[in-house]
Amino acid sequence: MSPAPSKPQTLVAAQSAVSIRTLTVPEFHQLAQVPPATEWFANLDNPNTRRAYRNDLEEFMTFVGIASPEELRLVAREHVLAWRTDLERRELTGGTIRRKLAALSSLFEYLSDANAVTHNPVKGIRRPKVQSYEGKTPALGAAQARHLLRLPTGDDLKSRRDRALLSLLLYHGLRRGELSRLTVQDIHPRRGVPHLKVHGKGGKIRHIPLHPGTQKLLSDYLEVSGHAHEKSAALFRPTRNNRTGALDRTLSGDGIYKLIRGYASKLGVAIGVHALRATAATNALEHEADIAKVQEWLGHANIATTRLYDRRKSRPEDSPTFKVSY
Repeated sequence: MSPAPSKPQTLVAAQSAVSIRTLTVPEFHQLAQVPPATEWFANLDNPNTRRAYRNDLEEFMTFVGIASPEELRLVAREHVLAWRTDLERRELTGGTIRRKLAALSSLFEYLSDANAVTHNPVKGIRRPKVQSYEGKTPALGAAQARHLLRLPTGDDLKSRRDRALLSLLLYHGLRRGELSRLTVQDIHPRRGVPHLKVHGKGGKIRHIPLHPGTQKLLSDYLEVSGHAHEKSAALFRPTRNNRTGALDRTLSGDGIYKLIRGYASKLGVAIGVHALRATAATNALEHEADIAKVQEWLGHANIATTRLYDRRKSRPEDSPTFKVSY
């Protein structure tokens, strides 16, 4: 009887059966030479943030005359100060200047950690102060929101879908990307209450209780759509596709934006999806929702972002103007 194979031999045999793929020598050297600046871009999960930061950095590199990422190590504090002065000369808003400086600082902080530069030249550079904690995204009033919810009036598939979609946005404060990523199985019970599983920024997941009215509208929509049993399927789909005819894909973020713009135009306002998120947050805060709970509900990393929606101190009806009586 032959002896049983030793543990190392067994492990080698198992690995051979899996057929492990190894990097080639050129691949190894290619990955080893990836510039830290490229690594930093790869770590920006949100495509919108990545696009904005790329534009900001390209603008800075053009301003100081840098042709390659390697020259970033030559950047000094004086270069950043000169750029900030130029941004102010162009009369950009304080928020825009803050974002551009934040993008540059984020890159240099990463390069410093990677020992690609000796220091972060943006650190300590004065940035414009926030003039107001109120955000610029417009929020609808309660009467406008109610009107918007009633605009899809038919019993056809599109009207049912749009009523459910508008209700989700106005009662749950979702981003359009979050709405687009919803699947049928993301409607699920937690502790006996229907919830939404929302896939937010940075891969973060939050569970939001489903409003009873929205739940009814979703049920009506799924009953007509016929894909309620397809648990991994996109929740909101196109109802028409003149190009390919395929209707099983998710309604895209751009599609959702155009849909909201179309309904908003009937109200006589020019707003996008984010205004409905602002409306939901503002309405919740005005009805005494705890701001920390609203932060969690919206998926904000910082409560300062949530405060942008807190317009309780600027409500026109609370102005002393309406208290004056002669």
